[in-house]
Amino acid sequence: MSLPAKIVLIGAGSAVFTQGLLADFILSTDFRPLEIALVDTDEQVLHAIAAVARRMVSVKQAEITITASTDRKDVLPGADVVVTTIAVGGRRAWEADVFIPRKYGIYQPVGDTTMPGGISRALRMIPVMLEIARDVQALCPDAYFFNYSNPMTAICMALRKEAQVDVIGLCHGVLHVEHHLAHFLGVEPSQVRSLGVGLNHLTFLHDLRVGGENGWTQVDEVLQDQKRYLQKAENAPDLFAEMGQAGTANPTYHDNLFSWELYETYGAFPAVLDRHVVEFFPERFRDGRYYGRTLGVDAFSFENVIAKGDADYEILFQRATGAAELDNGLFSRQAGEHEQLVDILRSLYLDERRTFSVNLENQGAIPNLPKRAVLELPAVATGRGFYPLFMHDFPDALLPILNRRIHVVELTVEAALTGRHHLFVEALLADGSVTSEAMAQQLATELLEVHRDYLPQFA
Repeated sequence: MSLPAKIVLIGAGSAVFTQGLLADFILSTDFRPLEIALVDTDEQVLHAIAAVARRMVSVKQAEITITASTDRKDVLPGADVVVTTIAVGGRRAWEADVFIPRKYGIYQPVGDTTMPGGISRALRMIPVMLEIARDVQALCPDAYFFNYSNPMTAICMALRKEAQVDVIGLCHGVLHVEHHLAHFLGVEPSQVRSLGVGLNHLTFLHDLRVGGENGWTQVDEVLQDQKRYLQKAENAPDLFAEMGQAGTANPTYHDNLFSWELYETYGAFPAVLDRHVVEFFPERFRDGRYYGRTLGVDAFSFENVIAKGDADYEILFQRATGAAELDNGLFSRQAGEHEQLVDILRSLYLDERRTFSVNLENQGAIPNLPKRAVLELPAVATGRGFYPLFMHDFPDALLPILNRRIHVVELTVEAALTGRHHLFVEALLADGSVTSEAMAQQLATELLEVHRDYLPQFA
């Protein structure tokens, strides 16, 4: 089977992702000739990203055609691959998801997956993603459909339940943590392999191999050495470095104290480190209290993430107009959400049978977890599609953590599909961050009001 000739990216206004994805395909010369169709509902942003894309293609003289449309129906026919990375309401809606719960003493460093911010985001995202899925089914039914948008688990469960579409969720979390642990051990990332199961942003690596040997033995040795000699976390000057910034190259246990606590308790290490993982345990971090700091404020600052996103868009517009040069770093293949798609497509189309961490319906691959749940798990990418690995030994001790979160996702999906206010309230209560039904009612009402333009199902 030949490699795909047409890829449609819906949500191309995700500037950093789109530029990274384009760079990967420009550098992968076996994908030729190739059409990449960019779709975004914001005409100004679409024009800018399309201009940058064409500049990137021209600089490398790649045999890639860039097309663009604000209407996905114009470009979906003939697509071999469809990729979604949309964010309904953009960063301004995301800010509301996080800032409104703060008034109730609920602090989130991310707010795109779980807790009130993630649940609120799901209510906006699922109806739009369903419309996209139905267009894919109608206009390019044989295309591979990959989703990067969050909340990953809720979106994928909703699309599989309501539209019976075989959407594949992709996230770099497991790969990111494998690299993190490699740096922790002082070995090359190529030496590290893992098996992990869970929900997106809460996947537990329960098997770790370093050069083919049991990696946990090495981890325990380094961990104990660090705990013996390093300062207490409260006094560590580089504590809680932002994701992808300082501290990544030489990580220590105090960079992600809660993740290491979970490892020492359960013998499995969580992806994607504390910034995401703490949000699945809100009862342990009341009022955002986190090792002497406040989540989303001076520990994994949410405002800094938003400011960086706004700055990235300014750079995008400058590159589009020629006011800023294309940075050579665009083609350096820095790690990001996009970096495995090229390898995945090669494995699927050329039947390379490589294993990747993906989000798929369980269907019995992990016997002690619900069959219909969408799990993040290892699967082999073959010429016949993905085949999840059967794992009979996933630790029973982790089941209550994951089953509770699966229940929250199920309530969230039902609320998003039906527009029933009381199911939104039930999801907030089941999540654990809201301490009373009265608070849940008030918070739900306020979030629904601020996002009313994006929530027709609640009208």
